[in-house]
Amino acid sequence: MRKTRNGRPTMKDIARDVGVHVSTISRALNPKSNHAVSSELMDKIKRASARRDYRPNAAAAMLRTNRSRTIGVVVPDITDPVFPPIIRGIEDALAHHGYVAILANTDGDARRQTLAVEALRPRGIDGLILASVMRDDAEATRIAAGIPTVTVSRSTGDPQFSSVVHDEDDGFRRILTHLASLGHRAIASIAGPQTISTGYNRYSSYVRHSELLGLGQDRPLASFARAFNEMEGERCAEELLVAGRPFTAVACANDRLAVGAITAFRRHGIHCPHDVSITGFNDMPLADRLSPALTTVSVQHYQAGLQAAERIIDMIENANVTPTHIVLPVGLIVRTSTRSLTRAPDKEAGHADTSPINDNKNSRHKREEEL
Repeated sequence: MRKTRNGRPTMKDIARDVGVHVSTISRALNPKSNHAVSSELMDKIKRASARRDYRPNAAAAMLRTNRSRTIGVVVPDITDPVFPPIIRGIEDALAHHGYVAILANTDGDARRQTLAVEALRPRGIDGLILASVMRDDAEATRIAAGIPTVTVSRSTGDPQFSSVVHDEDDGFRRILTHLASLGHRAIASIAGPQTISTGYNRYSSYVRHSELLGLGQDRPLASFARAFNEMEGERCAEELLVAGRPFTAVACANDRLAVGAITAFRRHGIHCPHDVSITGFNDMPLADRLSPALTTVSVQHYQAGLQAAERIIDMIENANVTPTHIVLPVGLIVRTSTRSLTRAPDKEAGHADTSPINDNKNSRHKREEEL
C-alpha cells in the first residue's frame, strides 16, 4: 500500500481508496458535517481509514481553520477532591465537540496562574476555563484578554467572563436553618479566604442568614482560613477556642475545613456531634465515610465542569455570544456530624454535654484552662 513521503496517510489517500473526492472525506470525518454523508459511504471511509491507520493532522487542521481545538484549564489545587469531577465534566463535554483540555495547576498562587496562562497562549489554545481566579482579579483580566474565557466554581468581578458557580447563598441558608431547627443558636463560622468568591460569598451568606434567623449574635463569631484545607481548619478551630466565646455548632466554608476542625476539637476532648455540631460545604467524595459522616451542602461538580465547557465552545464557535452567568442549585445532605441539643444522648457514646463550647459553666473548658 503506497505511503506518503513522510509515511503518514492523508485524506487524499483515503479518497483514492474509496473512490470519492477528498472534500467528501473531509465532511465524513468532521462531526459537524458527517450527517451529509450516507451511512454506507461512511462505513467505507471508516474501514479505509482503519486499514491505513489514518489520523487527522492536527497541525494542518489548525492552519486551515485557525483553531487548535484545545482549551486551557487552570485549577488552584489538583489534589483537592472538588476538582477532579469538575475536570471530568469539562473533558467529557469537550470530547463531545472534538476538543481536548490542557491542564495546569497553580497551588493557589496568583503568579503561577499568570505563568500558566502565558505558557498556554502560545500553544494556540482556543479558550480558557479558570477555576483559580481571585474575587477581584485584574491580572486574570489582563492575561485572558482577547480569548474566550469562562470561570468555573469561582467568579471574578469582570463581567466579560462567563461563569458557572453554585448557589452559595442558598447553601448557607439551608445549613443555618438546619442547625437552628436542632436548637442551635450560638453558631460559629470557619470562613474561607475572603479574596476568593466562594469564601467571600459563603461568609456573607452566613452573616445575612444568621441575622434573618434571629440567631442572636451581637457580632459574628468567625475565624478566617487562609486556604481551603485541613490544616487551616485545625488552626481556625483553635482560634475559636482561644476567642473564649460560647458556641454549640460550627458552619465551615468547605468540607476540608470541617475535617480539620473535627480533628482539632478532638485533641481538646471535644467530640462531634456530641459536644459540637459541625457542617461542611461541597459534599466532597467520601464525606459520607468520615467519622462522623459529614452534614454538608451538595454541589454539582461534574455538571459545573460540563456547563463551563459548553459555554466555552459556544463562545468559540459563535462570535456574537454574550457572557452568561450560570448559578447551579445546591442541596443539603444531613448526616451524623450534627445533632439536636435537646436529643437524648446515646448511652453507648456516654453523656453528651449540651453546654456551649467556651461557656464559663462548661467543665470541659475549665479543664483546658487548667492545662
